[in-house]
Amino acid sequence: MTLNETIARLRAGHLMVRDAQEWDKLSTDLGRAYDSNDDELIAQLQPQFLQSWRTVTRYVLRDTFDAAGIAVAEPSHPWGIARLTANGTSCEPLLCQADETGAGRAGAFTKSGVQLLTFADTMTSYTDCLSRLFDELD
Repeated sequence: MTLNETIARLRAGHLMVRDAQEWDKLSTDLGRAYDSNDDELIAQLQPQFLQSWRTVTRYVLRDTFDAAGIAVAEPSHPWGIARLTANGTSCEPLLCQADETGAGRAGAFTKSGVQLLTFADTMTSYTDCLSRLFDELD
């Protein structure tokens, strides 16, 4: 399976569950809950948000990743979708903007809340991750 085929199936798998606007609305609503420090709404939306992304990746796309030679495991980052591994190289697409300048994982949070990605940005994160893995598969 090629990188482009894998990305197309990845996108289609997520769009079977929700359309892009629904994914974006869930992300926006959760971000607003963080901005307003609404712990009750965060507790309601965050598990649904994370579980949706993770379930599609782990179960709906299982055959796609198997065919591409990519193993799927639980994420290590609190906002990670899954840990993807091929030929000893791993990566983890995230659902938030991570600060890569030294703050590490804490960089996903700002004073106003979590910087969650849109559906399109999440797909870009996934594509970047998969591109590194496909380099290892070649």
